[in-house]
Amino acid sequence: MSQKDKAMMFRSLHRAGAPLVLYNIWDAGGAKALADAGAPAVATGSWSVAAAHGFADGEAIPLDLLLVIVGRIVRSVDVPVSVDFEGGYASDAAGLAANVARLIRTGAVGINFEDRIVRGEGLYPVEVQAARIRAIREAAREADLPLFINARTDLFLNADPAAQEGCVAEALHRAEAYAAAGADGFFVPGLTDHGLIRAITSSVRLPVNVMMMGALGRISDAAALGVARASYGPGPYRTAMTELAARYRALT
Repeated sequence: MSQKDKAMMFRSLHRAGAPLVLYNIWDAGGAKALADAGAPAVATGSWSVAAAHGFADGEAIPLDLLLVIVGRIVRSVDVPVSVDFEGGYASDAAGLAANVARLIRTGAVGINFEDRIVRGEGLYPVEVQAARIRAIREAAREADLPLFINARTDLFLNADPAAQEGCVAEALHRAEAYAAAGADGFFVPGLTDHGLIRAITSSVRLPVNVMMMGALGRISDAAALGVARASYGPGPYRTAMTELAARYRALT
């Protein structure tokens, strides 16, 4: 299957009410294990990839190394691969375009792209983040690839649960701006309140992605809320490392 065909297939897997499940991996071995188990696509988690190679999250893992890892993952499976690309390793449009072009050359067909200012404070203003998304979309057009841009907002991630309702209006504003700029999906990690998720899915024209955690314990819950993509972030890595350590302790 060509890279473009994989990109189109990946796009088709996002269906509200029947979400694409992405149990995030961090290396080629994990990708192959999930593909062999029947996963229609695989996706990395930035925290997991970084931790697996001795780095902190937040673009601490060098871009060159990340691209080598992604290339190995892509070459190890026949299914579409999406990459958690954090903030794109650049703040300016030219740098973003260059980095995304390099990522596309690995064979990846999708990215997560967040509005948090990596190694800074707060979120990019909505108009700035929209311009950044436009730069990525243009780079994908130049590569002739319908790259799936999963626009992530960190509005909810570190917000007090009691304050999350107050973030919904801003989230909807960002979703609309990101969609107009060329995003294909809208990711709201940290949001687990069922009513607020429904408020997002019922108002946003993009497929909505949630992170499975807390009150979102079952895929059926996410499906009932109109979610189109359910991912697990660093959870699988943490579970695997905890089990690895437990198995070692059981030997002694």
